[in-house]
Amino acid sequence: MERSEVRSAQWARVRGRLRAEFGDGVFRSWIKPMTFVGCDAGTARIGVPTRFLRDRVSAQYGDRLRCLWTEEDDGVQEIDLVVISAMAQRAADEEARKATHAVEANGEAGAAGEQAAIAGTNGHAAARPSIRVVQNEDDWIDTLSAPLDQRLTFDNFVSGKPNEFAHAACRRAAEAERPPFNPLFLYGGVGLGKTHLMHAIAWHIRERDPHRRVVYLSAEKFMYQFIRAVRFRDTMAFKEQFRSVHVLMVDDVQFICGRESTQEEFFHTFNALIDQNRQIVISADKSPADLEGLEERMRSRLGWGLVADIHPTTYELRHSILEAKADQMGAKVPVQVLEFLAAKITSNVRELEGALLRLTAHADLVGRPISVDTAQEVLRDVLRANDRKVTIEEIQKRVAEHFNIKFAEMVSARRARAVARPRQIAMYLSKHLTARSLPEIGRHFGGRDHTTVMHAVKKVDELRAADPSFAEDVELLRRMLES
Repeated sequence: MERSEVRSAQWARVRGRLRAEFGDGVFRSWIKPMTFVGCDAGTARIGVPTRFLRDRVSAQYGDRLRCLWTEEDDGVQEIDLVVISAMAQRAADEEARKATHAVEANGEAGAAGEQAAIAGTNGHAAARPSIRVVQNEDDWIDTLSAPLDQRLTFDNFVSGKPNEFAHAACRRAAEAERPPFNPLFLYGGVGLGKTHLMHAIAWHIRERDPHRRVVYLSAEKFMYQFIRAVRFRDTMAFKEQFRSVHVLMVDDVQFICGRESTQEEFFHTFNALIDQNRQIVISADKSPADLEGLEERMRSRLGWGLVADIHPTTYELRHSILEAKADQMGAKVPVQVLEFLAAKITSNVRELEGALLRLTAHADLVGRPISVDTAQEVLRDVLRANDRKVTIEEIQKRVAEHFNIKFAEMVSARRARAVARPRQIAMYLSKHLTARSLPEIGRHFGGRDHTTVMHAVKKVDELRAADPSFAEDVELLRRMLES
């Protein structure tokens, strides 16, 4: 065998012995994700997918790894644990699989391990190699960027008429060497695929070119990082980090609307990256022109590039999504059930997929076959929610009439209990009777923050539990709105 193949075979045996010693659970969680990258000048390089795994392996299993490697090859003086890209990880995994098959085919695993153990005990002991945690130049990316979901790739995205334009634009942005349009602005309702497409862009770019710095995060996290930098007087490091990325993707940019300081910093970051011809991808629930609380200059910048909207799903697209999801899950779902779900659950894709998962899990755990009748029973609450056609404006109007206050009071700044309590009830009903997100509900109530809506929902729940007459009032309003 060539030297590289010998090293790979040695690593396969080391992994096998680690598995035997620590058990399958530890092996799957911590040892299996490690891959042998190579060995040069007495230094073996072991690749890991994340910094967290790298640090955990070094602390918990580093000593045993050093010992086993010494028994295999006393020529290895150092072991480097280094975070590697997903593409490099797959290549290393393929090499490891070949080496493992070769070891098993030659029957070497048990014998070599046994001889090595004897040599390590009775023979002269070779110096154990040191183990080093290698700090990558771009380790800060892992801290700055949110984790990417491995399921959210272009291969798993179901394209149809409502999202084909946005899908094609994201594909082009991911495949191009230079930004074809900058920024790329995606907008649409909750659960229609904006986040999926952004994750897909990040995965595609990282696989094509692991050296490009790709940062994906929510606007809320951007704001948190900025506030933290200001608090610790570290704004220069914040600016340098964000302005040195090759691709910046910010999800739910509506969260920074109304935050003047955060918008100011985002504006300057945006301009700096555009000047360097770096790709920017942004998502929101509305188009730049419709975002409330956004500075005019920021609105203008966001509209510079390509604005791609994602429309609500059609029946055909929902059916295709359900088929693809059932296929991924390996679940056999009757066509009639898929048609039923596609026709009944129209709010968003996330809820559609959740309903399918819930239905298949019920069938698996209870042992009942999946049918339309089962779906109606198991998904009663989801189906009822999708039958509602109530709007936030209707809720506000009905609650205002019930409590004899003006409709305008719903969006006013007045805090008198006679106004605040009906407003809280209207927020509560909006949360339970519509598919709107908390930030959207807050904006319908005079541009209030999503935390205000959360507080209102919690307060109404508490009052319903403590005061039967109050609970009766809320229930009466609910029935009136649902009828």
